Amino acid sequence: MIIRTIITFVLFIPAFFLAMRFNMHMFQLNGYKNGEHLNRLKKNLRQQWLLIFIFILGAVRIAIPLLFADILIYLTLLLIILVYNAMRRLNKKKKLVYTARVKRMIATIFTVTLIMIAATAVLTGISRLTGLLAVIVGLQLIMNVVSNLINHPVERGINLHYINDAKRILRESPDLTVIGVTGSYGKTSVKFYLQTLLKDSFNVLVTPESYNTPMGVVKTIRGSLKRTHEIFVCEMGARHVGDIKEICDIVAPKHGIITSIGPQHLETFFNMDNIKNTKFELADALPKDGMLFLNGDNEYIREKAEGYDNVTFYYSETNGEGYKADNIRVSQLGTDFTVTAPDGSSESYRMKLIGAHNVINVVGAIAVANKLGVALSDLKIPVRRLQSVEHRMQLREHGLVTIIDDAYNSNPVGSRAAVETLKLFDGIRILITPGMVELGDKEEEYNFRFGTYAAGCCDHILLVGRKRTEPIYKGALSEGFSKDKIKAFDKIEEALAFAYEIKGQGHKYILLENDLPDNY
Repeated sequence: MIIRTIITFVLFIPAFFLAMRFNMHMFQLNGYKNGEHLNRLKKNLRQQWLLIFIFILGAVRIAIPLLFADILIYLTLLLIILVYNAMRRLNKKKKLVYTARVKRMIATIFTVTLIMIAATAVLTGISRLTGLLAVIVGLQLIMNVVSNLINHPVERGINLHYINDAKRILRESPDLTVIGVTGSYGKTSVKFYLQTLLKDSFNVLVTPESYNTPMGVVKTIRGSLKRTHEIFVCEMGARHVGDIKEICDIVAPKHGIITSIGPQHLETFFNMDNIKNTKFELADALPKDGMLFLNGDNEYIREKAEGYDNVTFYYSETNGEGYKADNIRVSQLGTDFTVTAPDGSSESYRMKLIGAHNVINVVGAIAVANKLGVALSDLKIPVRRLQSVEHRMQLREHGLVTIIDDAYNSNPVGSRAAVETLKLFDGIRILITPGMVELGDKEEEYNFRFGTYAAGCCDHILLVGRKRTEPIYKGALSEGFSKDKIKAFDKIEEALAFAYEIKGQGHKYILLENDLPDNY
C-alpha cells in the first residue's frame, strides 16, 4: 500500500500543478469573475472531461481500495500530465500572469489541499490517500472559484486600499482634467488618437494598452500619474451593468466621450438596454460644467442622449449636427477628409489610417481637442501622425503579402467595416476569422450576416474553428460565394499557412479579423 501511495504522489504532483495552472489561466482570462468563469466552463466542459473522470474514479477508489482502481488512476494521471502540458504550450496568446492575486489564490489552493491530505491521513491512514489525491486533481476544475471565495474579504480589502490611494493621488492633482472614454468599440483607438492630438499642447497621460478595468485604472494612477500631468485620458471598459460607474467613482471625470453603443458582451449584459444604460453611466458621472462628446451616427446613442444637462457635442459623418466629417476619400494608402466645426470653421485632413470607419473615431478626438483649445488648423500635423492601434486595422508588410491585423475587433459593426476596407485593396483579398463571440443568443445571427458581408468583399474566406464558424460559412454561401474558396481550419496557423500558398496574380492582402482568446 505504501508503494502504491508513493507512485500516486509522484504522478499527482505534476498532474495537480498542470491542471491547476490551466484552470487558473482560464480564470484570469475570465476576469476573476466566478459566475463568468463557471458559465464558460459549462460551455467547454468536454475539453476537461479527464478531470471529471478522475474525480469520479477517485471517489470510487476512496470507497473501494482495489489495485485495479489504483492502476486506472495511474494511467489517468499520466494522461492528464500529457494533455494539460500540451494545452499549456498551445495556450500562449495571452499567458498566465503570476500577479500578487494569483499567487494568493495558489497559496490558498495549496493550503486547502494540504489540509485535506493531512486530515485524511490522520483519520483513515494512507489507504484512502490514492483516491483522495485523484479527487483533488479533479477538483482543480473549480478550486480557483473556491479559492476566490475564500480570499474575497482579503482581496476586497487590498483593492479598497489601492483605490483609496489612487483617489488620494487624484485629489493631490487639482489642476488635472480627467477625460473618460467608453463605448462598445472604438474606445481604445480614440484614447490613443487623443493622446497624439493633445500631447503638443498638454502633458497627457493615458491608460496603457487595454487597461480599462477599475484596478487597471488604479494601477495606472498609482504607477504613472505625476503632478505635472494636465490631462488624464481614462479608458473605461464594461462587461456588466455598473462597471463604468465604478471607474467614474474612482476618477471623477470632468469630460466624457462615448464612441459607440452596439451588441457586444451580450452574454453578460443580456440586452441592449443594459448596454446603453451602462455606457451612459459616464454621462451620469460628469459635472454640470463638463462636456459630453457623442457619436451622432450611432442610433443607440442618439436615442439615449435626450435629457442630459451637460454641454453636448455630437460628431458624425452622416448627421449635420456638431462636428461633421465629409469629403471622405479612402484608398489603400490612407484617408482624406474634411471636418466642419459647430461654428462653421473647417479644415481638411490626411491620415495614414485606412478605412472610412476610422474617420468617425478621429473626428471624435478632433472634437475633444478643439473644445480643449487646440485650433483645427493646429491638428493637421498631429492627424497625419496618427498610427494604427495595435491589432486594430494595423498594416504589416511581409514581402508580397500585407497583413491587415484587426485581431482585437469582435463586434458586428467593426467586422463589417473591416471587410469593406479589405475590398478597397487591389490584389488577392483573403479573410481569416474565427467569427464573433459573446453575442448571446444573437451570436449565430450576427455571424451569418458577417458571412454575407464578407462574400461581397473577399476572394477567399478562411475560417478558424469548424463548428463555431458554420454561420459565417452559410452566410457566405447564401450570397453565392464559391464553395471552393471558403475553407475551415482548426488553428489560425493552419489558415495562415494555407493563405500564403494561395496562387494568383497580384499582391496578397490577408485580413485577420478577430482572434479568440485562449478561454475559447
